[in-house]
Amino acid sequence: MKDYIIRKANETDLEAISTIYEKIHDLEEKGKQTIGWIRNVYPTKQTASDAIKRKEMFVLEKRDKVMASAILNQQQVDAYKNGKWHNQVQDEDVCVLHTLVISPDISGKGYGKIFVKFYEEYARKMGWNELRMDTNERNQIARSLYKKLGYQEIGIVPTVFNGIPDVNLVLLEKYLNK
Repeated sequence: MKDYIIRKANETDLEAISTIYEKIHDLEEKGKQTIGWIRNVYPTKQTASDAIKRKEMFVLEKRDKVMASAILNQQQVDAYKNGKWHNQVQDEDVCVLHTLVISPDISGKGYGKIFVKFYEEYARKMGWNELRMDTNERNQIARSLYKKLGYQEIGIVPTVFNGIPDVNLVLLEKYLNK
């Protein structure tokens, strides 16, 4: 029996999501994790609040505690226009995973894989076949996870990403068969 649920986030989840962001910023600033984020730039509490208001934030809850979150929507960031996507599809067929975070308290236990599988099931349920996501070139842990889950890196695009300068953004895709 699984010990977690994944659900749409609500306003009461905001502090927990923000706390996960802060824990990850702490680890990055101490050199214990490399993601490429900058505290007070991205992601922030406002990032989570905006996504909750748009009803696009999802959380993984374990024993009544939010332990992971991600934004799921159809919004492709501007840098995606420069991607050489293998699957040429209409924008309305695309689902995008943004800002997947797993609390350092449970990292390394397979919850990232669980959340990505949820993302795939959600997209399938919504009728979206093309899955896209991105990560900073420096985030080797995420890149390795996504590769293991069948996502193809289709290119690296230099960009300013969510206010962070000089990011080499890795674009990834996976096509779901119906």
